[in-house]
Amino acid sequence: MKIVIIGGTGLIGSQVTNILKGEHDVIVASPETGVNTITKEGLDDALIGANVVIDLSNSPSFADDDVMNFFKTSNENLLKAEKKAGVQIHIALSVVGTHKMQDSGYFRAKQVQENLIKESGIPYTIVHATQSFEFAGSIAAMSTVEGKVYLSDAFIQPIASANVAAFIAKVALEKPSEVILEIGGPEKFHLNEWITDYLKITNKPLEVVVKSNASYSGVVLTPTMLIPENAVYLGDINYSDWISKPENKR
Repeated sequence: MKIVIIGGTGLIGSQVTNILKGEHDVIVASPETGVNTITKEGLDDALIGANVVIDLSNSPSFADDDVMNFFKTSNENLLKAEKKAGVQIHIALSVVGTHKMQDSGYFRAKQVQENLIKESGIPYTIVHATQSFEFAGSIAAMSTVEGKVYLSDAFIQPIASANVAAFIAKVALEKPSEVILEIGGPEKFHLNEWITDYLKITNKPLEVVVKSNASYSGVVLTPTMLIPENAVYLGDINYSDWISKPENKR
């Protein structure tokens, strides 16, 4: 089976590649490998004979106009090229709560991506994952104002990227679901408590301040916005085990 992984050099993509490459013809497609879904460079050639496309790409800029242009243009080009090549299954990674967070430019763009996939006529599976453990530092950074980290106490159910990759690799080999599949980590935390723990373990001297209306990617969170409603899979890697490894304390 030929599987093309768009964004195959990224955090999730590289792990999916490693899982699948032993038994399948895996094409790592990214600008670094000469395949660009925005300019269409190398796209048609990469998809020749492809059975499955896994889209794990992300916008290099999170500015509202930039991220909308990325997901709209990238998916229009990719889905058109897939139809031309006769691709049988399209797999895409999105985010738990996307439809609830439309005050955010990023999540409006992700919703456009999902709509384009559903309307394409190509059999698909869309996976909604909760935030990965690896993103804790970015959450802290984007929530920091004048040396203090302002966060909601809404629940979050983070997941190890390794578990996301394993699930993506699994569904890529199955019959497309034609629905959204939600996945998350094995434990729920209050967002402020999770980031406080991360900062303490990684020796980052920042104070976390609980603020009910703190912005998260431009959205004021409700208590359950970031956790799955109907998870079909919960990861088996606990956060405490993950963060205890030296390579994750950065």
